[in-house]
Amino acid sequence: MARKNNGSAGNFVSEWFGHRVYPQVISTPISVADQQADRCPFLTRATGEERKCIKAEAAKGVCTINSLSNGSRQDWLVCPYRALNDDLVSNSIRQLFRLPAISHPFVIPAVTLKRTEVRSDIAARLAKGQHVFIYFDKKTSGELSIPSTERSPEFSFDVTVIELTDRDGVPHIGKFGIIEIQTMDFHGSYRDAVRNLREGLRMHPARFGDTVQDNQWWLADGVEGPNIANVFKRTFYQMMFKFQLGQHEQCAGCVLAIPQSVWDSWQRHLGAPELKAEVDGTYSLLAPGRMRADFCPAWIYVFEPNISAGVTPSPIVMKRMIGTDAPSISHWALEVAPAAALSNIDAEAGFLSALSRRLKLFWPDLARTVVADVSVEGASKASRQRSRTLRRKEVRVKSLEERSEYSGPSSEAVGGEEPDEG
Repeated sequence: MARKNNGSAGNFVSEWFGHRVYPQVISTPISVADQQADRCPFLTRATGEERKCIKAEAAKGVCTINSLSNGSRQDWLVCPYRALNDDLVSNSIRQLFRLPAISHPFVIPAVTLKRTEVRSDIAARLAKGQHVFIYFDKKTSGELSIPSTERSPEFSFDVTVIELTDRDGVPHIGKFGIIEIQTMDFHGSYRDAVRNLREGLRMHPARFGDTVQDNQWWLADGVEGPNIANVFKRTFYQMMFKFQLGQHEQCAGCVLAIPQSVWDSWQRHLGAPELKAEVDGTYSLLAPGRMRADFCPAWIYVFEPNISAGVTPSPIVMKRMIGTDAPSISHWALEVAPAAALSNIDAEAGFLSALSRRLKLFWPDLARTVVADVSVEGASKASRQRSRTLRRKEVRVKSLEERSEYSGPSSEAVGGEEPDEG
């Protein structure tokens, strides 16, 4: 059963226990069984045993939030295990460990090594020359980290992939690689939306899909927009650090797996970087003058759930695989983006304009005029077409207010941390 809704504004829980509830509900006996049992289909599939959702009660079962924050409806990941699927992990492993595109590595969570039959299977696969990998993550096998030193902090990894090799019939540890899955924080709380879904499922188990489709407001109850700036601040240093780890001979590199929605929202923070299409179908994000090495240990994988697939769970679709390095990310985020910001200090709707508007509330005479770059229309003698140029001049605040609605920071502004008010 799949029916479309009216696409109203707001932020909606879009997947609950892995199954689509917005913008169209896809309800099946399997999805209802997962939702009634609090079962995570992704952890269950990865481990081969039933696993419940690991999130707190207020967010239980919430995998993605659908939002208009980038101007069009997109799913935003709020649980990393939503993206932990075979295609993304296998693709990352092929890239980091330089395996042929047609290879099919055998990948399992390390927690399954407790089973004797799994160990025997691994030994047999290695003896046949198959590529075998195990991985550690926080909720199945436990996170791994690089311990701190006097000159560096401790860094933990979302997913650590370990290559297993065969030496004289005995499995050995080879290189390791890192997969970081980027999620998004949202303002507000999922508590009310989750309560609505639970009550709807309890009262209407046989008609749950139809009931949710007819009451889409349930999914937006209390859910506010994404905290884009805060997530970028929290992620940037880790990304720069982990992209450097591939320089060690034992590290195959790092893949940052990032939803399309988050990648789009980061464009301003990264200085709207220019991507270069490569002949192998991948892309490069490099600073001017830098070339991508034959072995690239730092990758950004942009993906998104296929909302229109008509099946549940929605399949993960790889949108772009981008090879990069830490110096290039630094160039775009710490040189290009700040340069663009500097140009907006005395722009028509920039910092000085906002300063004057704010001063007008306290000392009107001081805020009467401001020096700004304003656009001036002119005519080209050659083409007789109207053109717009920037001219620095003093303009009255009232005139600026008529030209622009900008008056100060938005909810997406990069700023300091909010004080703890208890």
